[in-house]
Amino acid sequence: MTVVTTPTPLSGLAQCLVRQGVLTDPTAQACCAEAAEQKMSLVSYLVGSKRLEGRTIAEIVSREFGLPLLDLDAFLVEMAPVKLISERLIRQHRILPLYRRGNRLFVALSDPTDFHGLDEVKFQTRLATECVVVEEEKLSRFVEAVLDAADTRIADLLDSDLDNLQISAGDEDPAGDAEPNEIDDAPIVRFVNKILVDAIKKGASDIHFEPYEKFFRIRFRHDGMLHEVASPPANLASRITARLKVMSRMDIAERRVPQDGRIKMSVSRTRAIDFRVNTCPTLFGEKVVLRILDPAQAQIGIERLGFEPAQQEAFLTAINKPYGMVLVTGPTGSGKTVTLYTALNILNRGDCNISTAEDPVEITVGGINQVNVNVKTGLTFAEALRAFLRQDPDIIMVGEVRDLETAEIAVKAAQTGHMVLSTLHTNDAPQTLNRLMQMGIPPFNIASSVLLIMAQRLARRLCDHCKKELTLPHEILIAAGFAEHELDGFPVYGPVGCDRCIKGYKGRVGLFQVMPISDEINRIILSGGDVIQIGSQAAREGVATLRQSGLRKVKSGMTSLEEIERVTRE
Repeated sequence: MTVVTTPTPLSGLAQCLVRQGVLTDPTAQACCAEAAEQKMSLVSYLVGSKRLEGRTIAEIVSREFGLPLLDLDAFLVEMAPVKLISERLIRQHRILPLYRRGNRLFVALSDPTDFHGLDEVKFQTRLATECVVVEEEKLSRFVEAVLDAADTRIADLLDSDLDNLQISAGDEDPAGDAEPNEIDDAPIVRFVNKILVDAIKKGASDIHFEPYEKFFRIRFRHDGMLHEVASPPANLASRITARLKVMSRMDIAERRVPQDGRIKMSVSRTRAIDFRVNTCPTLFGEKVVLRILDPAQAQIGIERLGFEPAQQEAFLTAINKPYGMVLVTGPTGSGKTVTLYTALNILNRGDCNISTAEDPVEITVGGINQVNVNVKTGLTFAEALRAFLRQDPDIIMVGEVRDLETAEIAVKAAQTGHMVLSTLHTNDAPQTLNRLMQMGIPPFNIASSVLLIMAQRLARRLCDHCKKELTLPHEILIAAGFAEHELDGFPVYGPVGCDRCIKGYKGRVGLFQVMPISDEINRIILSGGDVIQIGSQAAREGVATLRQSGLRKVKSGMTSLEEIERVTRE
């Protein structure tokens, strides 16, 4: 007796594709079986296995089912009303809410025969759903973008499992006139935790919680630029601020003066992230800024900082000398701390005694004695330096030379057999020497102690996946600082923007002016020379300015001319 096997009935979408002749019946049967085995939709399987293009499927489905076809590239992801549908539903059924009109919700999907998903949307939203067909590849990209943006919305965080984060917090009891529900509010706790986790995942350096009269916004600083990531209701501002103050052991009843605190979050068994927290009273509430202090940032390796070969050699030569002073200068956020800790990691050997004085300690490193400066208790930079000199140091790092007393002790340490690393806030390397003289350090002490001065900035890197070559007039390139003979020897690139970067940029690279103190520069210092004379001599010795260093990064295709103009603008 012959057993006849009956083929499994094809789904509505598979039948549609067979009718249009883009799949044969056996192929459609096999594809449906494979998709079911891999627990994915038929459209996702066909596109992922490159059997059919998403555009082809979308056009056929649109014609067959009489549904509108939308190019998602023309849709702003920020407009999607994602709070109407849960994250689970969007992820599981690949359904993207587009917009709402009255009691109708228009949703984008690549397979309109997913009736189970559509029924769930109707049940959850209590709205009539209207289907719009889109291409599978673009839908996948937009779903991920929407979910990423929705991560920081309270409505989607209520079911998130964020309670197991290990966060070092202060006393959770309300103080003063704060109400208990300002703190013990589970949705607020989860929301704040989610913001911190998202900032770490995205590689942000700072988080800004900013209250205004009519709205409240949260921004991340990423690659030096601020971007808004969430805008909770304004009436939640005080509760979010109270939660942050409790986590960082601040006085939640005090809202009139700035406060400083710290949060420690364990993200895994081997990795913990510190947040330096500061509050500042504003017209409409307290603004809270968190600086993210990730120890991994200080161990990136000197090759990744962005030095040119000659600059790197000069820097390594200086820090490996037995005594003297190396100064790093630049504005806040220019990467001075990372540069100094990169140097300390190189020098952190078992035969060295290394001590640092910082305000505050931003990155903890095993094997280095780190001291938090505390002016209120009298532990200033100068006092910490005095203590270090009584503890048999080899290498000393001072977070910042702020005053004459600190500068004098640092110079004395450099002159008496110690390597001293520190920072100043000046615009370039030659001005640093002038700044020390203005503080009151005699020229002969500067000449006998300072080995190298390095000015630095951070410029955003162009995204390698989307940068485009530009055609710029020679006049613009010459005005930017390029020489006539350089103009035809390299392409200039500009930002575009894609799903892998932020507005065409991803990551940052250092721009450096590395100025070793030569005998000629020492003579200028001893003779009371000014910044112009020192700068001219440094140029004759081949020291590149910050602008010249930036132009070299443009020539190599690492960054854009626009970014160098922003970072090194005179």
